[in-house]
Amino acid sequence: MLLITPLRFLEMSEKQSSKVQFHFLSQVPNLKKRTALKTFLLSTLKKKHRQVGSVSFIFCSDDYLLNINKQFLNHHYFTDIITFDLSEGTELVAEIYISVDRVKDNASSFKTSFINELHRVIFHGVLHLCGLKDKTPKESAEMRAAEQKILNRYFK
Repeated sequence: MLLITPLRFLEMSEKQSSKVQFHFLSQVPNLKKRTALKTFLLSTLKKKHRQVGSVSFIFCSDDYLLNINKQFLNHHYFTDIITFDLSEGTELVAEIYISVDRVKDNASSFKTSFINELHRVIFHGVLHLCGLKDKTPKESAEMRAAEQKILNRYFK
């Protein structure tokens, strides 16, 4: 299995002109209106005082993300998302890896649609880039509230 490291992926992404990019290592059903979503994500990031260079969303499998989790974070468990802020200076450069497998499982567990859960996870990554954390119960509650606010704004 080929593992694209964050730095290698960044080099590949620099050749693209879009500030928000979607890359699919796993099939993502129902991700429609991608241009509108990219515009929304970019405007959300800009509202949080960040100059945006590039933000790449990489949709992958559980196994792919588990390998990244082990290699870069020394965590030996599945997760739905890992956000790498690769910025060096004022311009935001980031990669957000999302496990499509985990999103499907979470949607079932949380009794929500796949598309709602996928957007929640996408917005979760953006919120991390905007400075929100989710390590403590208080931070997690703030993150969930912020996710819901963005979901409501996006799907209004």
